[in-house]
Amino acid sequence: MTNLNVQIPESLYKQIEALAIRENMSIEKLVAIALSAQVSAWLTNGYLEEKAKSDSWQKFQQVLNKVPNVEPEEYDKF
Repeated sequence: MTNLNVQIPESLYKQIEALAIRENMSIEKLVAIALSAQVSAWLTNGYLEEKAKSDSWQKFQQVLNKVPNVEPEEYDKF
């Protein structure tokens, strides 16, 4: 593991601290999970942008047209 020392606004720290208490985990673990999720989202976005540049919109539409147009199962609805 590597240590990372960063400065954040006090208000953000208090939110993180409250959430860590609510989730019954350490602040360090919560921050690591949150940072991991955000980095993953950024990398995924970059990957999708690169794929979009290399492929055609028509190919994308052809793939989407193969997906059935049905309502999601109850457990998949928000």
